[in-house]
Amino acid sequence: MRNDKDNLIVRLTFEFALKIISYSEEIRQMNRFEMASQIFRSGTSVGANIREAQNAESKADFIHKFKIAAKEADEVTYWLELCTKSEHYPNPKEEILKELHSINLIISKIISSSKKL
Repeated sequence: MRNDKDNLIVRLTFEFALKIISYSEEIRQMNRFEMASQIFRSGTSVGANIREAQNAESKADFIHKFKIAAKEADEVTYWLELCTKSEHYPNPKEEILKELHSINLIISKIISSSKKL
């Protein structure tokens, strides 16, 4: 059952998704729709999968949903790195990259800790 007390990773990924929405809209305004869509989908999916894990049916289901979130975080990392290296896209704010790094570390720790329980 869902526990609605403050949950750090749920909060962080929600706030991250809001920043990703803004960044993808910035890219969309440049008529770079494909990249904007890729960043939007993978960046918001991280938090959606974390939120879904809060209602997991089992420990295995919880871990599986977190692993999906980890894959989505890796994917959005890729897209943001492309934007950083390409002269055709605005660089993502340093804050977004730092938050994503922190989220990746927390997700990895939650997965490894959950496997030990």
